[in-house]
Amino acid sequence: MTTEPLPPQLAIRPVTQPLNAVVRVPGSKSLTNRALIVAALADGSTRLRDALFSDDSRYCAEALTVLGFAVRRDADAQTVDLVGQGGRLPASRAELFIGNAGTAARFLTALLTLGRGEYVLDGNTRMRERPLADLLSALTQLGATVASDTGCPPVRVIANGLPGGCATVGGEVSSQFLSGLLLSAPYARSPVELVVSGVLNSAPYVDLTLGVMADFGVTVEREGYARFHVMPQHYVAHPEYVIEGDASAASYFFAAPAIAGGTVRVANLSRAARQGDVAFVDVLAQMGCRVAEVNGGLAVSAPADSSLRGVDVDLRHIPDTAQTLAAVAPFAASPTRLRGIASARRKETDRVTAMCVELQRLGVAVEEHTDGLTIYPAQRFGPAVIQTYDDHRMAMAFALIGLRAPGIVIDNPACVSKTFPDYFAVLESLRPA
Repeated sequence: MTTEPLPPQLAIRPVTQPLNAVVRVPGSKSLTNRALIVAALADGSTRLRDALFSDDSRYCAEALTVLGFAVRRDADAQTVDLVGQGGRLPASRAELFIGNAGTAARFLTALLTLGRGEYVLDGNTRMRERPLADLLSALTQLGATVASDTGCPPVRVIANGLPGGCATVGGEVSSQFLSGLLLSAPYARSPVELVVSGVLNSAPYVDLTLGVMADFGVTVEREGYARFHVMPQHYVAHPEYVIEGDASAASYFFAAPAIAGGTVRVANLSRAARQGDVAFVDVLAQMGCRVAEVNGGLAVSAPADSSLRGVDVDLRHIPDTAQTLAAVAPFAASPTRLRGIASARRKETDRVTAMCVELQRLGVAVEEHTDGLTIYPAQRFGPAVIQTYDDHRMAMAFALIGLRAPGIVIDNPACVSKTFPDYFAVLESLRPA
């Protein structure tokens, strides 16, 4: 699908009848970026099929190219071919720019410590506010030389390989710190033991990391989410590694029938998906929606009586679905409480405050809490231009409200290029003919 350039502001037209649609979502960002790192470390050529083509995955792939890896991306075929170097970084000096790609920043920072030379990793203004301190501390404990004046990018790495040993890593800010360490740990000179301090946020993403590592031949000993032990090993290149559909992106299409009625099926994602965000359909089921496996895909239908129930739900492990739930919640018959998402304040924007501000702009009553918000049922929505804060998930989630409420305009809709450039075209395809 070719995406037309988006205007500075995009009006969303309400649908006039229940939905009955089948869609496909892009490849998982989480899986694509993990597979890129692992394939670069493997010895030999790997092809990623159904990979994500977006700003975030592009920044990761371009950084690997700057580091000297042979990377060939074919957007039409949705494939990435990468020649791994067996744990070696070809370039001895490099300056990497990763925009606001948090996953790429965390994974690449750990990867750089395996090199031999001097490297700088930097990002845009918002990325320079996003924390890396827990990751840098853990890498220092493992014998790496890493430095940052602020605990955020830019980061300077003076690398001579990663010695290894034992490190404690904080788990409350982001599980990506632990995932980044795990992905590179097999190439440390000695065994790596990682001990998680605090409660691990987004734990299913660590399972995802370990799963990709296992797919490429590396095993990790673990004690739940508290301790991980990685022996020196080598990844085995994968002739063809298939990336499943992105569960976070799918959440918007699962939510659409809850708001507009009818049924939407995501064809390239099943309940057996490896990504934790597929659990969002269980939240919708609590609200009264019907969920079914159909022809290998996952379908969500509006409640049989068209009445949504409010829920009280902890989204600690699936925080990227918080904005999607925030878009559904005002249509419920009772209040909805979103908990456990304090980490969302450190994402592309302070998502908790942003959700509150934009819901209030629409006339929805909300209460902001340290770790989330409470959203009350709305009898009507005022027309409004929704500010997106250059946050792709604000744009995608709040556009859903416009499927039912007139007068919804999304400011800077092009910010969806971070993870889903075709989003608004796919959203439009939901509209009954």
